[in-house]
Amino acid sequence: MKRGEFLKTIITALPATLGVMKLNALNTILENWGNTPKMPVLFLGHGSPMNGVEENEFVQGFRKVSSEIETPKAIVVISAHWQTKGTQVTAMENPRTIHDFNGFPKELYEIQYHAPGLPQLAKEIKSVVTSTVVSLDEKWGLDHGAWTVIRHMYPKADIPVVQLSLDYYKNPLEHFELAKQLYQLRSKGILIVGSGNLVHNLGMVNWQKLNENFGYDWAIEANEKMKQFILDGNHQALINYSKQGKAFDLSIPTPEHYLPLIYSLALRDKKDELRIFNDEPIAGSLTMTSVKIG
Repeated sequence: MKRGEFLKTIITALPATLGVMKLNALNTILENWGNTPKMPVLFLGHGSPMNGVEENEFVQGFRKVSSEIETPKAIVVISAHWQTKGTQVTAMENPRTIHDFNGFPKELYEIQYHAPGLPQLAKEIKSVVTSTVVSLDEKWGLDHGAWTVIRHMYPKADIPVVQLSLDYYKNPLEHFELAKQLYQLRSKGILIVGSGNLVHNLGMVNWQKLNENFGYDWAIEANEKMKQFILDGNHQALINYSKQGKAFDLSIPTPEHYLPLIYSLALRDKKDELRIFNDEPIAGSLTMTSVKIG
């Protein structure tokens, strides 16, 4: 018996309404997990939450890179702004838009990005990651590390988005090894996005020059070294960022904005080309540098 006939036989054994629901769900799963050409991977410097509403060179860069990519079936985001005990993945049908910031204009808080979730994908991630237990989350949603960039890339909010959390108990190598297990999703039509910043020291931001493209000497030094390590494929140096000197120490005072880069780089293979874009410093101690892999 052919596969399609077999499925129909199963469905006819169910009540009519339930049968249609089950068949539609099953077709969706088969479509989502069918093999596709390998998707790129992104690391996006998301910067200020105001990038969610402003029109500037950085959001133009987000839109441009999305125009170079086949429309994904779903998106997985590893955001600097979801740190948890243990690794979690959002598994709700309709993730909420999280406004996880204070002191910004009202218009920013009014934005709702209503992209659907995809519980099937969350379960797939839970299945393929074997180095740690991945818990299914029903409470989080899409924080500003996700929606402020994704809304420029896919403004219709019609592509499912799930978030994978950063376990703050894991070291950089453990994050790298975990991320490698997501590689097969690239051949399933899934776009994986790390969202953070290479250089991110809010304590040293020049608030009087918040919208100016300039960087302190140490920020420029660290950003240039990071880019060279990325282009050279020197992942070990990037994993061992705490051993790279004072400029790195100042640029990465806490790891959460840096670690999404580790996730993105772990998914690179030898055939993937790299392109760096949005490569500008902001307010002295931040950089918007972003990377397209593949």
